[in-house]
Parts: sequence; C-alpha cells; structure tokens
Amino acid sequence: MRSVAKTSEAKGLEIAKEIEMRGNGYIDYTASLLMVLQNKHGNISSRNIRVHTLEVEGDGDKNLIIFDRPKDLRGTAFLTFTYKTDDDDQWLYLPALKRVKRISSRNKSGSFMGSEFAYEDIASQELEKYEYLWVRDEVYDGEDCFVIERYPVDKKNTGYTRLLTWVDKSNYRIQKVEYFDRKETLLKTLTMNKYNVYLNRFWRSHEMVMVNHQNGKMTRLEWSDFKFQGGLQSHDFNKSSLKRIR
Repeated sequence: MRSVAKTSEAKGLEIAKEIEMRGNGYIDYTASLLMVLQNKHGNISSRNIRVHTLEVEGDGDKNLIIFDRPKDLRGTAFLTFTYKTDDDDQWLYLPALKRVKRISSRNKSGSFMGSEFAYEDIASQELEKYEYLWVRDEVYDGEDCFVIERYPVDKKNTGYTRLLTWVDKSNYRIQKVEYFDRKETLLKTLTMNKYNVYLNRFWRSHEMVMVNHQNGKMTRLEWSDFKFQGGLQSHDFNKSSLKRIR
C-alpha cells in the first residue's frame, strides 16, 4: 500500500512540475480585466482593472493590479511579490485613505476587494507552496484530465485544507479547482474557460468563474488585451510608487 501512495505522490508532483515548466519563460505581460460580482440575490456589479505581471527568474512572479472603475475605486492598486518558499508580500493602496496597507500573511484567506477570490488566490501558485497527490484520470468538459490534489505547505496562513484540481492532458491547462475549507467542506469552485495561446506557447484563460457554495456568491473574471514581453522591469513594481499610479 505504501508504494502505491508514493507513486501517487510522485505522479502528482510530476504533473505539477510540467504545469510550471510550460508556464515559464513568458517574461512579462499586461492585460485588461473585467471583474463581475454577483450576490446571492443575483444583483451584479463590475470593476474594470489593469493587470501587470513580471516573471522573476528563480523565484515567484511580481503582480500589479490597478482599479480604473467604478469611480470610487479608481486608483486603488494591489501589489504582490510572490516567493517560492517564503511568505508572499502583498500591499494594497486605498486612495480614500491615501496610504499603503500591508496585507498580513494571517489575512491571506480574506476576500480580495469583496470578490470570491481570496488574497492567496491572487498570488501566483508557486510549485513549492504545495504538496501533491495524483487522484485519478477523468474526462471533464470533453477534456481528458489528470485530477490532482494540492495541499498547502503553510497550514497556518491559508483558508484551505486542499485544492482538488483538473488539468487537461493535452496542454496541462487547469480546467477546474475545488477549494475545501478548514473544516474539509467544499467552499468554492473555480472553472477556467475560453483558453487562447500566445507566442505559440503560453495558454491563458479568458474567463474564470469562482462560485462560493457557502454564501451563494459568484465572481467572474473576463480577461482581454493580453500583451506579452512589453519590457516591464522590477522598478515598475514598487510599493513606494503605488500612490502615484494612474
């Protein structure tokens, strides 16, 4: 029995490494994002966002999210430095308060700007932050998929015990993720749709839908205008400049 468990762990890690390898080398990208929030009564609101991401060789990505609309959120900016093993650094600039607020690692499971995405969901999902287990192979939405479980290594500062993840075998794209809370109850489901390929290599989902099964809310992210290798540099991701972002 033990050898079977080891094989499942090794296969899960192998799949995760392949996902990471296929995503490496993009250098940087910018994109536009429409965030649509729906409450349990079906009422909808939306936000227009710009996203800038920089690949850091040998470590996690740097990511900058800028809110343009609605008017009361204009100028709000969120900066993330992701690390392979250390706690990620995250800062939120709120124009109304005219100050930069650091997001504590203890608050990473909190809601990001009222959405069903947590702060920890916004950070890049570095390989070293999880342990892995291959569960089964399964057809999902017409795609032949691996189903793997990811277990957060940092069990104190996460809202999840495990993430059940469907990965298509053809291109190693994540199709669906089920998030289980600290009580081992299904909390949320993320589906990733409308994939396009860029530079003949890098797949990006143009629609991500996160459904919260416990509060009845939903957040949909509609991505567009991806532009790769535009020359972003580290100094474009500076917490001291968050107040000057336009």
